[in-house]
Amino acid sequence: MPELTRNAVDVLPEGRLAEQLKLDRPLRVKLGIDPTTADIHLGHTVVLGKLAEFQEAGHTVVLIIGDYTARVGDPSGRSASRPVPTPEEIEANATTYQEQAYKILDPARTEVRRNGEWLDMNLAELLRLMGTTTVARLLERDDFQKRMAENAPIAGHELLYPLMQGYDSVAIDADVELGGTDQKFNLLFGRDVQSAYGQPPQSVMTLPILVGLDGVQKMSKSLGNYVGVTDPPAEMFGKLMSIPDEAMDEYFRLLLPQEEKPAAEPVRQKRFLASRIVDRFHGEGTGAEAEHAFDKVFVQHAVPDDIPTVDLSEYTGDDDGEVHLPRLIAGAFGMSTSEGRRLLAGGGVKLDGEPVSAITLDVAAGDLAGRVLQVGKRRFAKLSA
Repeated sequence: MPELTRNAVDVLPEGRLAEQLKLDRPLRVKLGIDPTTADIHLGHTVVLGKLAEFQEAGHTVVLIIGDYTARVGDPSGRSASRPVPTPEEIEANATTYQEQAYKILDPARTEVRRNGEWLDMNLAELLRLMGTTTVARLLERDDFQKRMAENAPIAGHELLYPLMQGYDSVAIDADVELGGTDQKFNLLFGRDVQSAYGQPPQSVMTLPILVGLDGVQKMSKSLGNYVGVTDPPAEMFGKLMSIPDEAMDEYFRLLLPQEEKPAAEPVRQKRFLASRIVDRFHGEGTGAEAEHAFDKVFVQHAVPDDIPTVDLSEYTGDDDGEVHLPRLIAGAFGMSTSEGRRLLAGGGVKLDGEPVSAITLDVAAGDLAGRVLQVGKRRFAKLSA
């Protein structure tokens, strides 16, 4: 019990989980993730890691990919309605989420469900679900209270979100549900929905929300302060080296709960942290390689040894042989053309270490061949004719 509740903020109702753990059967432990973006980041792994601890303790973990709840958008922590991804984006993200979650969970022992299995319900079923609560109860959540105080709109479909998440617990007969502290209302609301459907209500465990690389706001891809679990080793290491010293205790506690922070100066602690996290997601020994690559770029100010090669012929125009730099940047580093244009405008692109003018958008392929293209501090590509 102490191991399973380590780092938890809330375990509710008090004493309920301890009673459940005495039952002569594995518990069904649920975590829902909405595939609203393309990648899982280290912030997601805090609660995924707790799910893995339940798995190691012999319990049945159920990972729910919210392909239907993603169509509504969780209002938790939002001052406005979330933009809704397209069905195609949701499907692509759902596949990616499942693959990336297996970096933490054992695929052979993980029950993965998509809530479209049961939330694609007819009107009679939806009306029954909506009848399990009141509008006043739904409006109790802080996010809606703040919006009402500011006369900000609340879309009708947003009120459905906690009902849909609660019905997930009914559909898979959850004993325990995990989530971040911002999910507390939704998780507790799930207990109400289960009771309305005649099920014993689940216990609830909330976990801290990891602060992002800025050390201020929660880790988020939209804020650009994140580390993706599939980031290349050198990029992952470099990002982690940028976290403020004040955030290190939190990173050690939430991301390396089994490790002891070394008694050393902050930079050595940070190197240890970054190396261990790279090893965790890319395999033993990759952390040391990433540290070497980091030192080559940031200590020796040299180009890394192992960088990808980009064939310029894929980016030249049909007639003039010129390369449109935003398109080249997008293709070389897996981003949109508009993002490539933004990086150029912000001075974040270099050729052989020299900044590229934002005015220069089209360059002859012959002037680029053999040169090293750099975006930001950590991403490089060798240009080949």
